[in-house]
Amino acid sequence: MLQKSINYFYNHKLMVHKFIYIAIAGAIGSLCRYGFTSIVHKFFSFTYPWGTLFVNLSGCLLAGAMFTLFDEYIQVSSQLRIAMFIGFLGAFTTFSTFILETIQLLRSSEYLLALINIFVHNILGLMFFIIGIVLIKILY
Repeated sequence: MLQKSINYFYNHKLMVHKFIYIAIAGAIGSLCRYGFTSIVHKFFSFTYPWGTLFVNLSGCLLAGAMFTLFDEYIQVSSQLRIAMFIGFLGAFTTFSTFILETIQLLRSSEYLLALINIFVHNILGLMFFIIGIVLIKILY
């Protein structure tokens, strides 16, 4: 019984640590998304959602690079993987904003831009993920 209590406490403590790591990484990811989106919007027009495209594509690039780096070259803890993928990238990239901006383009009768937005996020997102994998393989 004592061993069960010790195991429960230890596992519960690990779970709380994971939540804290995810929350911290998520806060950093959200701040990075806001910062990068704001910078991009200063340089590009508001007709097309360039900021969201930038963070989503750079997030795909980072995801591909980290996936390969952590899977093949660098040993990292499961807590770091969870914090980076779920926390940081989950907050940095934003599918809901992509959908909202696509709907806004459709409501504004910008049908071609809406289709371009869907195509660019999905096709280039896959390409950037693969580029991230290739870059890590080249660098290592």
